[in-house]
Amino acid sequence: MASLTLPPAPPNPRQDAIDLHKAFKGFGCDSTTVSNILAHRDSMQRGYIQQEYKTMYSEELSRRISSELSGNHKKAMSLWILDPAGRDATVLKEALSAESLDLKAATDIICSRTPSQLQIMKQTYYAKFGTYLEHDISQQASGDHQKILLAYVGIPRYEGPEVDPTIVAHDAKDLYKAGEKKLGTDEKTFIRIFTERSWAHMSAVASAYHHML
Repeated sequence: MASLTLPPAPPNPRQDAIDLHKAFKGFGCDSTTVSNILAHRDSMQRGYIQQEYKTMYSEELSRRISSELSGNHKKAMSLWILDPAGRDATVLKEALSAESLDLKAATDIICSRTPSQLQIMKQTYYAKFGTYLEHDISQQASGDHQKILLAYVGIPRYEGPEVDPTIVAHDAKDLYKAGEKKLGTDEKTFIRIFTERSWAHMSAVASAYHHML
């Protein structure tokens, strides 16, 4: 008879908090232990660890990490302990700051998140930094780039898998006319379609567009 293999017990957040505190104590920080703990926990588990750490030591784990680590390791762990929306908001704030402007990083985040993720991220952004994401985009981006980013964060989009073949064909035709069949590019058409349609719809549009070439 085959032996029964039990799944490993979930990590104990209190013990993780104790082990992290030990890693911070003494001369120098045991950064390997810090990484081994935090990098092997999911978002919910890291949230529990932070709660336990604050309860036991009356200190925010994020503040202790900031004071004990340095360089890229500090940046990585500081981001890693955040929930996904908090991490996105923090990266976006840095990417949209005048001192370290990185519109590519901001675009990568904004254009790869679902509408519901963007809504949570916008709320988190305001709660953490006291300013609206739309305001910072308007300040740092310009032209069509600004328009498409503002449209992505401001226009509700359907997230389901269903698509309308008639609208797909119409959008593919409009994009073809706006690009391949036009001297220059009709950016307004591209911005409208790319920011108002679901991912499933755009995948179908891409296939239809390919067959028109």
